[in-house]
Amino acid sequence: MFYQFPEDFYWGGASSALQTEGSDSSRGKTIFDVFYNLAPNRFFDGVGPNKLADFYHRYKEDISLYKAVGHNSHRTSISWARLIPDGDGDVDQEAVVYYHEVIDEFKRQGVTLIMNLMHFDMPAALQAKGGFENREVVDAYVRYAKICFELFGDKVKLWATFNEPIVTPEGGYLYDFHYPNVVDFKRAVQVSYNMIIAHAAAVKVFHQVVDGGEICTILNITPIYPRSDNPKDVAAARIADLIFVRSFLDPVLLGQWNAELVEFLGEHDLLPVGLPEDKQLIAANRVDFIGLNYYQPRRVKAKEHVPHPESVLLPESFFDYYEMQGRRMNTSRGWEIYPKAIYDMLMTIKNEYGNVKCYIAENGMGIQQEDQFRGADGVIDDTYRIAFYKEHLRYVHQAISEGVNCFGYHIWTPIDNWSMINAYKNRYGVIEFNPQTGERKLKRSGSWFKELVDANGFDD
Repeated sequence: MFYQFPEDFYWGGASSALQTEGSDSSRGKTIFDVFYNLAPNRFFDGVGPNKLADFYHRYKEDISLYKAVGHNSHRTSISWARLIPDGDGDVDQEAVVYYHEVIDEFKRQGVTLIMNLMHFDMPAALQAKGGFENREVVDAYVRYAKICFELFGDKVKLWATFNEPIVTPEGGYLYDFHYPNVVDFKRAVQVSYNMIIAHAAAVKVFHQVVDGGEICTILNITPIYPRSDNPKDVAAARIADLIFVRSFLDPVLLGQWNAELVEFLGEHDLLPVGLPEDKQLIAANRVDFIGLNYYQPRRVKAKEHVPHPESVLLPESFFDYYEMQGRRMNTSRGWEIYPKAIYDMLMTIKNEYGNVKCYIAENGMGIQQEDQFRGADGVIDDTYRIAFYKEHLRYVHQAISEGVNCFGYHIWTPIDNWSMINAYKNRYGVIEFNPQTGERKLKRSGSWFKELVDANGFDD
């Protein structure tokens, strides 16, 4: 069967300034520079954010490689700390020139650009003031967004406010895998709240500044499945859904907080502090489209044991995770492979959120030690990645055939890149990157992706 996709479908990939540009002297420090200086042992092989693929100097070559694997579109980000080194002061003119050159190169090579304002990389100077716990930092973000729109909005018409904003409270304020390494549910809720305010305010400014553009945010609204239809399992899954899905999805698409979530937070003394005008701000500034990242499902069951009253309150105080019997795993990454979830995620957008325009903003497979799959011709034979894409694209195709307003599919990521904490442990690219030599080289999946785009579909 041939899976044909709609005309003008966006095929491409996603990357970020934080993970590709490089830590040269022209950039201000981010929270990951601070984290690495404090705890280099927490980064895989001790490789920190100063050992990247140097997109800053090699962007022309890398964009050419994106084209070589068929990409007609790409999402990347501006580094807030490069453009405004202290986060809220003077604009660095060298950075302005650089981003104009990058944007112009994407256009010259015929790649439609979706520009993201923030991909986890809070400027260190603003984190020192409390990061998104501090309402003044929200104001600094909105100022930064306005500067970006004024500088580049005549050239870039598709924007995103954040990539996976929930990762900031999860990593930095719940689960201790990002700086500032806080474990405090209430503070995490406050950070989430303030990021939603920052998002809505940026959407408002965008439509005041950019003529004829559209703006989104990129959410990883991982589908959540209960172990069984037992009411207690279903209730546990609902709590997880409220926390990890509806917390951001409802405000950005419906323009309001989820009432069940507000009730739940109130019952557990977790409600954030806001301003009276916040509700109207969110209601009046919904996104034009939504980006959706998908990697793995969450599977949830009712608690097996009552939490100790002196234990730290976390989302998992209200549910347990479970491992479905017979599940398929990407053993390199430790993630379940469940392609149907991408269909379920898209159908949620159609059935519960007005079928707003959407695209798959990230989908991919991270594998360790890919060199073991190198063929006699020197090319990494990552047929497992091709199979992964096909499985997920079949479900994307099904969702589109059933009326979902999905206009694109982006992989994470075109070129192997550095990842926060995991460094180069797991490789996601269709283009191999050698951190020792800087060499880039197509994998088997890169050639296949070009064929996919040329045909606007695939045979399977």
